Amino acid sequence: MAMQTSLYERDFYAWTVETAEALKNKAFNQIDIDHLREEVESMGAREKSELKNRLAVLIAHLLKWQYQPDRQGKSWRLTIKEQREELSDLLEDNPSLKSKINDTLPKTYTRALNKAIKETDLEELIFPEALPYTLDQLLDDNYLP
Repeated sequence: MAMQTSLYERDFYAWTVETAEALKNKAFNQIDIDHLREEVESMGAREKSELKNRLAVLIAHLLKWQYQPDRQGKSWRLTIKEQREELSDLLEDNPSLKSKINDTLPKTYTRALNKAIKETDLEELIFPEALPYTLDQLLDDNYLP
């Protein structure tokens, strides 16, 4: 006998529509609680991941700006500006993420450092071992190293 798959597994979109309708109607007994919990947790994890990705791109470009001054240009400046704007929006929409930044910075710096090394072909030893910028500097629209 074949095992029956849930709507969540067969048609995610239909599951979301059905779940939203059940929530709207307060028909809590019709809700697939386990999958709903997973999706809510996943939504939060995506926001935190977005924070780390934006910070990594920002830090990588600040490193490139600082350690390749002869290559500084409009493109890098605009990328730095864009990342700061996106970070600002993300933190405005999710204020509790700001308390997570300091916890993620060491790992994020490693990711940013690897990105900067790859994109510049500079030796790793040229760059600082630890993040050389403060959080205030990272988020300051006017700061460039």
